[in-house]
This record gives sequence, structure tokens and C-alpha cells, in this order.
Amino acid sequence: MIDFSAKKFGLISLGCDKNRVDSEKLLAMIKSRGGKIVSRAEEADILIVNTCAFLNKSRKEAIETVIKYANLKDGGLEKLVVSGCLPQKYVGELYPELTEADVFLGTGDYDKLFDALQTSYEGERVNFVGTGDNLYVSDRVITTPCHFAYLKIAEGCDNFCTYCLIPKIRGKYVSFPVEKLLAEASSLGDVSELILVAQDVSRYGIDLYGKNFLVNFLEKLTTLVNINSVRLLYCYPDMIDDALIAEIRDNPKIIKYLDIPLQHSEDRVLKLMNRRGSREGYLNLIRKLREEIPQIAIRSTFISGFPTETEEECDALCDFLKEAKLTNCGFFAYSREPDTPAYKLKGQIAYKDKLRRVKKLYAVQREISREFLQSFVGKKIKVLCDGIDYGKKRFYGRAYFSAPEIDGLVYFKASNAVQGQYYDVIIDKYGDYDLFGHTEDYNER
Repeated sequence: MIDFSAKKFGLISLGCDKNRVDSEKLLAMIKSRGGKIVSRAEEADILIVNTCAFLNKSRKEAIETVIKYANLKDGGLEKLVVSGCLPQKYVGELYPELTEADVFLGTGDYDKLFDALQTSYEGERVNFVGTGDNLYVSDRVITTPCHFAYLKIAEGCDNFCTYCLIPKIRGKYVSFPVEKLLAEASSLGDVSELILVAQDVSRYGIDLYGKNFLVNFLEKLTTLVNINSVRLLYCYPDMIDDALIAEIRDNPKIIKYLDIPLQHSEDRVLKLMNRRGSREGYLNLIRKLREEIPQIAIRSTFISGFPTETEEECDALCDFLKEAKLTNCGFFAYSREPDTPAYKLKGQIAYKDKLRRVKKLYAVQREISREFLQSFVGKKIKVLCDGIDYGKKRFYGRAYFSAPEIDGLVYFKASNAVQGQYYDVIIDKYGDYDLFGHTEDYNER
């Protein structure tokens, strides 16, 4: 038997924040077996690449990463493990072709890591996809800065958007039990900002409790003394009801921020996408949110160049952005993914036209964002310090209207600032996406 406590493990996590949580739990499993975790791939005896397969470019990045680090086998690397979404969906194609990898694990097979490695050390390349018990694990090795963390509250998706592979990779929507999530959140230590994630956070509990249980869960979660604030990502518009709006409005621990993936504004395109929404419905929801929670920050994502989308519909989406005036937006060119219904649609848009439309949308949103940021000049806002940018010679952090890694930053000058602490920052100027300022007690010399 291999003594894994004598092995050094490295892990490269690709893709989304949900995948990051999976990676953190995998690291905890390794640690529980006595394995040493190293931060540099070059130091590892066993290297794990936890992959994403959502888009073609994600799959390409994953395969290129595996091939790149396979070169370390000429040095001290003994085993290369490929885990997560890519083998879960494509192991039949990967296993015979990606011979650089020794072990393949799917999204529910992390508990089989050591069994698979043992078999591999006995001389075989192994495919353990689909052999795991898909166990819920609460222990984690946090890889984010110590003051914020993600909490994945559900797995899979039942929305079946016609462009999306997630249900075929991650399966049906499965909510994790409240008591297990509360125990996991309690184990994270003092957290300035806990960010709830799932493919669809707003559908939490329906499968498990027979009703939407998100508000009930938020009420319990925000009683934990180690959790300072909670941010909600990925709330689908059709599930944002009066009870959730009231909870966000009235609960002081819930950040007044919602990420609502709208994906388009035009009814015909939304229907083709199998999205439950309409232009009028979206605008009414945005108005209602702002009436109930005047300071609410709303983020969204949109797909441009969906099959048969016309120039007029792209222009209509631009007009929608101007009317909605969302705080932050991300825009993506439609990616034609095999094994999705949209793949077979006629009227596929040329890649150059998709990119041109994305640029048009970003240009519209840039002006909206600048107008929003300009409104803070001369004002004092509360900023959570994320660190220091030595190149800019400033500390940086985020106001309530910015989530980590996807939204803009506040760069500020201060005599001193501590990561994870809040500071009142007076805003001096603004850019396309970022703000710049100083703390009240800062004296520039």
C-alpha cells in the first residue's frame, strides 16, 4: 500500500467559484489522509487538475493545462489526476486520447481519489468516473483570501436552458441540507463576506423540503456570529419573490446586491433559450427591487449572438441596458456547444459578428457604469479591504456593489489598512469600472 502521508499534493482549480469549493473540499480530504499540500506544481508528487467543461474554451484550457504539467513527469511528478466536469462529461473521449493523465475522476468521485491513486501506482491508468458515492463533505482548505469565502448550497440544475451543458454535466438540482450547510459555514472561522453560490441559488430547497427554503436558510445562516455579511449570486428572475426581497431589505447581514442572470432582453430570443422571462417582466422586477431596496446593486450576464438573433434584437438589448441601468454586467458571445438543443438551431451567427455585438454591448454598459461610479465622487463609502496593489501604490477593496473577481474595485490611499477590515473611503475620481480615493485620516506627504 502506498503511504500517501509521505506524498506532496498540488492542485490546480479551473473554472467557476463552485468548482473552487469542490477543490477546497478535495484538499481537505487530502489533508485528512496526512498528505502534504504544496502551492507550486513543480513541488508535487501528485498533481490534480480540477477542470471545467462549460464551454469549448474551458475544455481547451483544461486539456492544455494537463499537457503543460505532464512535462513535470520528467522531473519529480509521479501521478497526474484529471478531475471534475471535463472527465464527468467526456471521459469516453478523453481516456484513450489524453494519455498524459494517470487518473480520471468525475464531479462525484472525489472520495475515490486514494483508491484510484493506489490502483494507478500498481501500474495502471485508471478511469474512476462514476464510481464515487458523491458524498457531502463539509471540511475545506480555504483558497480565497482569509476574509471571504464561498458556500455552495446546491449542485446541478433543473432549468435546461438550450445553450447550457450544466444539467448534463452536474445532473439534476440537489439542495444540500440546512444543518450541514450551517455546520460548514460555522467551520470557516471569522468571515467578513460569505458568498452563496449554486447554479441557481434562488431555487434552494424545493427538491429537499418541498418548497423554496432560501429565505428560511438565510434567516438561520445570518445568526452565525462568525459570518459578518452574506452576498447572493445567481438568483434566477422567476424565483425572486416578495419574501426574498423583504429578507434582503430587512436583514442587515445580507449585502444589498443581487446577481440575476438575465441572458437576453427580447422575448423571442428568451423563448429560444428556454428562459422563463420577458423584457417587460425583467424591467418590472428591476423597478420593484429598486422601489423596495433603493440602494440595491443589480448585476447580470447576457449572451450575444444566440442563433437567429438579429441586429435589431441586439440593438433592442442595448436599449434595454440603457433603460435598466444595471450596476454591473458581463457579456459573452454565444458558444455553440454540442449536445445542447441550441447547437442544432439554424441561423448560427458568424463568430466575428458575435464579437462585434459583444463589444457594442460593453460600450453601452461602460457609459452606464461610469455614470454610476461618477455619482460617488466626493462621497464617503464603506470599503472592505482585499489587499494592496504595489504597482498602483494603493490598497484596494470592494464596496457593497462589487463581488470578488467579477466586478470593479476601489483603490484607496491610507496610512495603513488591514485585509478583511472595513474602511470609510472618500472617493476622488472614477474610471470605467473602478473608483479611487483615500481614507479620511490619510495625509499625503
